[in-house]
Amino acid sequence: MLKKVLIITYYWPPAGGIGVVRWIKFVKYLRNFGWEPVVYTVTGKGYPLKDTSMEKDIPMNLTIIRRRIWEPFRLYQFFLKNKNESEKLDDIKWRSNATFSQNLSNWIRANLFIPDARAFWIKPSVRFLVNYLKTNPVDSIVSTGPPHSAHLIALGIKKRTGLNWLADFRDPWTTMDYYKELLLTKWANKKHHRLENEVLNEADVVTVVSNGMKTEFESKRGREVVIVTNGFDSDDFSGEKIELDQDFSIMHAGSFYSRVNPTGLWKALLELKEENHPMFSKLKIKLMGRVGADVIESIHAYGLHEFLILIPFQPRDEAVKQIRSAQVLLLCVLEQARFVLTGKLFEYLAAQRPILCIGPKEGDAAKIIRETSSGLSFSFDEVKSIKQYLVDLYIKFEKGDPFNNWNNVQNYSHKLLAKQIADLLNQSTNAHHLKS
Repeated sequence: MLKKVLIITYYWPPAGGIGVVRWIKFVKYLRNFGWEPVVYTVTGKGYPLKDTSMEKDIPMNLTIIRRRIWEPFRLYQFFLKNKNESEKLDDIKWRSNATFSQNLSNWIRANLFIPDARAFWIKPSVRFLVNYLKTNPVDSIVSTGPPHSAHLIALGIKKRTGLNWLADFRDPWTTMDYYKELLLTKWANKKHHRLENEVLNEADVVTVVSNGMKTEFESKRGREVVIVTNGFDSDDFSGEKIELDQDFSIMHAGSFYSRVNPTGLWKALLELKEENHPMFSKLKIKLMGRVGADVIESIHAYGLHEFLILIPFQPRDEAVKQIRSAQVLLLCVLEQARFVLTGKLFEYLAAQRPILCIGPKEGDAAKIIRETSSGLSFSFDEVKSIKQYLVDLYIKFEKGDPFNNWNNVQNYSHKLLAKQIADLLNQSTNAHHLKS
């Protein structure tokens, strides 16, 4: 008989984007390892991105509990009604060129909706789920964040029921790269840290996606934190053979924030253009998803706009095809996010196309790229080295040489990672029963 686990997640189909992938894939495989998932999520009307193609991964007869949530996002959109979608990517921080109403909306969002804009989901969810569990018992609960409000729902349930609890962090909380740019008062900052510490200390198991997050959270928690990386589903990358782009395409997939604008790459390309390098007869810069205004402005400023192709957000199946067909895959990592491993990296690994990583060379993403021999990493100002790597990749492109040096990529399959989650749930629930 399968054990039951209640999974609290904000992102669930029809939500689109990489945030939904981790746990829909774990749910897909958990039954193989002795656990029956029960998913608690929202009705999904307010998702900014939608993608019904991932619904195929939902197991048959899965119990999904959807509840309405009041989000202040519509009010926030009112303040930003004259802004285009790309500009909204960076609106949470104070901007000197923003209007008073825009900065006021940012201040309200940062200080009144703690830990995030889904704060009004917490208390009603705790009440509902505590009652639900009285007649529908489970063996364990899981919360996944961000949004970190999901962890506070699980915290409330833990306090009232004593159930075993695994808190899964896909991103950091108070050390996330944009956290210092929030317009936080001292009171709000203190509250964020207090809530973060309470979650870390009350959860029976804490999982994170990278070594850096493990080190950070273990220093705060005072006991073990377990790494369960993001990954990829082999099913998504099987099937029909994908033809590579005929152009020398440099592809970035997913939201491209202005704060990770790789100006060193644009400068390297400009220098090659001024040298009349032959790659410019076939170059395409393909940015798929939402793109920050500063990124687009930089591409224009460096005279590369004629090579730019903007592709709107795509359903997952189409996005995977685009990634698999690209000649080069671009990953940008901010210094402050050097310990964050995005799901995008593992999709890139599965696509088996060469990766160009712009970011901290000693970061966790760079480490995995080295371990898997899947590409090279450069700091933002290494223009000369970036330039040489592009030249080397273009030579291989012209010769039709395969890029096939990957090592140990299968270690990051979602099926193996789901087994790791199941093993952690088994260990923690068994230990929990012994304590009771």
